Amino acid sequence: MSLYPLARFVTSAAEPGQLTVDAGREVAFTGRSNAGKSTAINALTGRHQLARVSRTPGRTQLINFFELAPERRLVDLPGYGYARVPDAVRERWSRLLSAYFERRASLRGLMLIVDARRGLAAPDLMMLDWAGGPARGRAAHVLLTKADKLSRSQALKVEREARAQLAGREVGVQLFSAPARLGVEEARAVLERWLAG
Repeated sequence: MSLYPLARFVTSAAEPGQLTVDAGREVAFTGRSNAGKSTAINALTGRHQLARVSRTPGRTQLINFFELAPERRLVDLPGYGYARVPDAVRERWSRLLSAYFERRASLRGLMLIVDARRGLAAPDLMMLDWAGGPARGRAAHVLLTKADKLSRSQALKVEREARAQLAGREVGVQLFSAPARLGVEEARAVLERWLAG
């Protein structure tokens, strides 16, 4: 059963002026294309079809807002890294995300989705910096997804390496697998804490 039975899609934004009302609290989800962002959102909300899962990397090209409860939102940001899109589209994404990170007073945390088989890369670290972190009152948490595709020892090694890369930053790190239900409750507790304030 879903913890968020009233969860619903609210709107998509292609331009800064289309961002939804900046009130309450929201948590943004971001990550490289094909890292499992939509699957993570669905697992954490207990809603299988809330965020659309695609086999084609880079399908999320807008900022999508989902309301979980009054003034409590999840925000699905465009994926980055693999999407084969024209430079003009990339530039539009960049402007949109800059406006989002700079203007959103309601943004409380960033869930960074990273494929455990690939590990943290420079674009992931740049995204953490872009989001603003504690200086803007924003927390961050890394979900190392698809951990079920690795052996236990491999997964733990990836987690250790990610923690080392993030040393000095106030960023949580955990292994995650939606199909195996690995880390779902832990990540959900983080999400709930951020949304509750």
